[in-house]
Amino acid sequence: MRRRTLLASTAASTFLMPFGARVVSAAPPAEQITPALIEAAKKEGKVSYYTAMDLSVAEPVARAFEAKYPGIKVAVERTGSERLFNRIAQEVASKIYRVDVANSADAAHFLPWKRQGWLQPFVTVDIAENVPAEQRDPDGTYVNQRTHLSAIAYNTGLVKPEDAPKGFNDLLDPKYTGKMVKAHPGYSGTIMTATQQLVQALGWEYFEKLAKQKVLQVQSATEPPKKIEAGERAIAVDGSDYLFWMAKERGSPIQVVYAVEGTPLITNPMAVFKAAPNPNAARLLVAWIMSAEGQQFIVDLSGQYPANKLIKAKAGRPALSSIKTLPEDVAAVEKQADEIKARYAKIFKV
Repeated sequence: MRRRTLLASTAASTFLMPFGARVVSAAPPAEQITPALIEAAKKEGKVSYYTAMDLSVAEPVARAFEAKYPGIKVAVERTGSERLFNRIAQEVASKIYRVDVANSADAAHFLPWKRQGWLQPFVTVDIAENVPAEQRDPDGTYVNQRTHLSAIAYNTGLVKPEDAPKGFNDLLDPKYTGKMVKAHPGYSGTIMTATQQLVQALGWEYFEKLAKQKVLQVQSATEPPKKIEAGERAIAVDGSDYLFWMAKERGSPIQVVYAVEGTPLITNPMAVFKAAPNPNAARLLVAWIMSAEGQQFIVDLSGQYPANKLIKAKAGRPALSSIKTLPEDVAAVEKQADEIKARYAKIFKV
């Protein structure tokens, strides 16, 4: 189902806010994590966390939260961001309210969710004081949980350093034909966002040429790292950079490449849903993830770049400011999503 059609069909849900309306005029007062909130969350006893983050990170995050707040179980629902988006819309249209907290690698999803009044404004003192304004909604309905990049990478056992690509245009060299793997924007929010940025930088002509390289197509941005780690393909055209780094730290022969043209930058917001069946546990989960403790846990485990300014990037990873990145344009992704999916599918025949 097309994104615009899907959104139109769900706009007439039980929420009173019409499509396109402004939900609130300003962020609510910043809240502390109080004993009352913790007790209310423990009475609910559970929280559903819809996320596009790889299970190798999402599950440990959930277990760390459970250890911090015994008695509250986190149900991790992991899928690609584009499927996550469709799933939530279908659930709301059917008056099924399961999602408490959603985290997507396609930041454009939060624009229609906010317009439709689906999100519950929630700001902690930690968020208000330590998350830069550009990484959170001014009305408090969502906040960037983490940032990662969609990088090129290669298996050093299959590609010599002197033969390795330095950027996206290098991948058009015939010597790489049949050796590459790539994820799909129809499934992955990371790749949806990255595709929009690359189209802006290189044009659709680039993808038309790339399609002639016999690229193995997979779904999620979490898959190319696994394919090159296993040696099934030599080069990943794209993928979540934190997974390449985690594989390298395990001793796998992986080298990450930040393209000379610029590497797509991906923010990953999260939000509490207004119809959350476990609203207190939902707020507590967001509060913990955005705290210095929660952000440090994600950084230590995966090396993703934190939103909380109190936390520094993981040792051994390049500073985000040192990497040439392509600009993220969330509004453009929302506007162009249907076209991106259709043109991509036509070009790659997938």
